[in-house]
Amino acid sequence: MISDIRRTTSAPPVDETDYEEELARGLVAADEEAFAAIYRRWGSLVHTMATRLLGDTHDAEDVTQQVFLGAWHGRAGFRPERGPLGAWLVGITRRKIVDALAARTRRLTLVASAAHDAVPPPHDAEAVDRVLDRVLLIDALARLPRQQREVLCMAFYEDLTQAQIAERTGMPLGTVKSHARRGLHRLRQAIEEPPAHDTDG
Repeated sequence: MISDIRRTTSAPPVDETDYEEELARGLVAADEEAFAAIYRRWGSLVHTMATRLLGDTHDAEDVTQQVFLGAWHGRAGFRPERGPLGAWLVGITRRKIVDALAARTRRLTLVASAAHDAVPPPHDAEAVDRVLDRVLLIDALARLPRQQREVLCMAFYEDLTQAQIAERTGMPLGTVKSHARRGLHRLRQAIEEPPAHDTDG
């Protein structure tokens, strides 16, 4: 199903909020075209999130596939009153990444135990904190309007200047600056005031 989704194309949404609500309704109704659009809209974000936190492209591909297959099979659990579709997908992504990290830790522990008389490696609290900080940042990014999110992702993850972002996207430099400024403001608000509800499906 994922490979079929990647081959599908569609026109961009006119109104993001209405479009996202339409996609959510399509997902719940098991509309495969809506699901393909959902993959196109959030697939790169999920993959970027997984790559950044796992540090492995292969693992990130696996997690991305698990997220969207999980969303499809668990679509009945989506509750729009508890948060937007994008946040729900990020919630699934966080759980899949945690599962992948846990599986990796178990593998490393087994190897370390065999090599060091069954003594497990020490727990790195700072590393865990860094991962959680990244999860919170990407969670907040997922809640931004699409253009603001794209501008900030290119700045954060690809280290592009605003002029380079304008050149890549075709947007005027002033528009890029405006999206960056507004996106950073919303990002600060989202991080300082996290949503009260849980996005678990």
